[in-house]
Amino acid sequence: MAIHPKILEIEESIRVRSKESRERYLLKLDSSSKQSSSARNNMGCSNLAHAFASCDKAQQVDAVNGSKVVGIITAYNDMLSAHEPLKDYPDIIKKAALNQNAIARVAGGVPAMCDGITQGEPGMELSLFSRDVIALSSAVGFSHNVFDAGLCLGVCDKIVPGLMIGALSFGHMPIAFIPAGPMHTGISNDEKADTRKKFAAGEVDRSDLIASEQAAYHSSGTCTFYGTANTNQLILEIMGVQLPSASFTPPDSPLRKKLTEKTLECVLNLSEKNLKLGEMLDSRSWVNAMVGLLSSGGSTNLTIHLIAMAEAGGYKITLDDMNDLSKIVPTLTSVYPSGKADVNEFHNAGGVAALIGSLLDGGFLFSEVNTLIGNSLNDYRNIAELENDNIVWKQPSQILDQSIIRDHQNPFHSSGGLKLMNGNVGQGIIKVSALKNQNENITAPAKVFNNQEEVEFAFANGDLNKDCIIVVKGQGPSANGMPELHKLTAPLGVLQSRGHTVAILTDGRMSGASGKVPAVIHVTPEAKALGPISKIENGDIIEIDLINNSFNNLASNEVLNSREAIYIEGSSSGIGRELFSVFRENVGDVKKGASIFNEN
Repeated sequence: MAIHPKILEIEESIRVRSKESRERYLLKLDSSSKQSSSARNNMGCSNLAHAFASCDKAQQVDAVNGSKVVGIITAYNDMLSAHEPLKDYPDIIKKAALNQNAIARVAGGVPAMCDGITQGEPGMELSLFSRDVIALSSAVGFSHNVFDAGLCLGVCDKIVPGLMIGALSFGHMPIAFIPAGPMHTGISNDEKADTRKKFAAGEVDRSDLIASEQAAYHSSGTCTFYGTANTNQLILEIMGVQLPSASFTPPDSPLRKKLTEKTLECVLNLSEKNLKLGEMLDSRSWVNAMVGLLSSGGSTNLTIHLIAMAEAGGYKITLDDMNDLSKIVPTLTSVYPSGKADVNEFHNAGGVAALIGSLLDGGFLFSEVNTLIGNSLNDYRNIAELENDNIVWKQPSQILDQSIIRDHQNPFHSSGGLKLMNGNVGQGIIKVSALKNQNENITAPAKVFNNQEEVEFAFANGDLNKDCIIVVKGQGPSANGMPELHKLTAPLGVLQSRGHTVAILTDGRMSGASGKVPAVIHVTPEAKALGPISKIENGDIIEIDLINNSFNNLASNEVLNSREAIYIEGSSSGIGRELFSVFRENVGDVKKGASIFNEN
């Protein structure tokens, strides 16, 4: 089907807007490519000996004589369930490389922290900045400059965006991504959420809560709700830098090992064709990524990450681009927290391939894009199967459960899962895919706090048993690294269940699993920049209008203009936070991807 005219218009706008930055990026690629192509031939003998000293003698000779060398950047650690399966991947890849007359080596590791562990803890203030640390770490790994191609192993929230930013800085090589897949389904997400609300309400004790959480998070693999980690995976597949069916094939499936081996084969093929990552991902790829985010009801975190990732490849995408796309791109999936299904059920219902097929049929994705396996996204409609111990893609995926995935002609909603909000408080975004009413008007008095601990204290004291809009300020990137405030989901859910009208307004983040509580987040200008959010006081009437995509403080202009902006500095030391002062001092705002890599 012909591509939707509005999508063509947005893609052209991005291309025109990015002309100079993209040209600079491609010139950098060309220069890096020339340096890299002759690097091993011109490298000093001692340099080469160091590079391949850990290889066996035959590989040392092969490396000097021109065998393809693949560098692996891995986020493996065995503390985090999502990354524990990656332990054996380098050995699988090395063995597969030998069969391809190539050499694979682990070029470096990157940190991988878990937002699920750090939620509500001081370490969460390092979370967003860890993305840029991962990008820097990836660059260090690839900097040895002896590689013909690269593989990035990683899954979760900041890891994949960081790996992509780092990979694009080495975009003169073909680079592919390999995930681990989700853990098997434990208790239902609804049951888990219900126990959290009961604990917040004092109806069950801590032992009941821990038992519930351990039943939900119980083995190796990614968490099974559709949060940031799994949104990353879906988007990478739609962008064609991950193999079809790779995102949600379980870690212990025989297919998973074959997908890993096949990815190595594909990236070597791209090296033979001289197809570079930085050339492969063009403006159409980034539009496809945004469409994937919006159509799937994905994580709000990806609004920031996509801007930062695209910038690394020379493209300037904006929140306005996402908002314009959201007006026309339908919501075609219903996965928790937007629905009851988890990602395993989504995968079994047709998965990413079925979603891609539905979007292609509706004219919402560019099909003529380069991928790991060809030059058409139509290849990604097919599901991976094993045939004589080889991986094949034969059968187009079918939608097997209309309660989870829909055809483009029968969407869950006619628009996407995110809205850009504007008003006299600034600009923010809201995830609407999980809300009961995506077009409601929420008007209530403000209750103002400087951190989420104050909110929890007020809830415990019964001070929030009323209609209110919780305002948490001083949570922006330059203030404290823009932590997620996901711990507030349960108590605010309790207030909802008691019949109160509640919402949250913050210059921080909520979570990739933002749910049924309306949350206008990523508000900019942030409080530390003395934006209008810093002038909100207790009792101000706040209106969140989802029909007109606006949010406003209804106090008069005269009153607001007479007020002093108030920002209260929080603690920035302990648990490593003091080491990140240089990040807080140099980070851009959310419109620029909240990144330290801001182009002047």
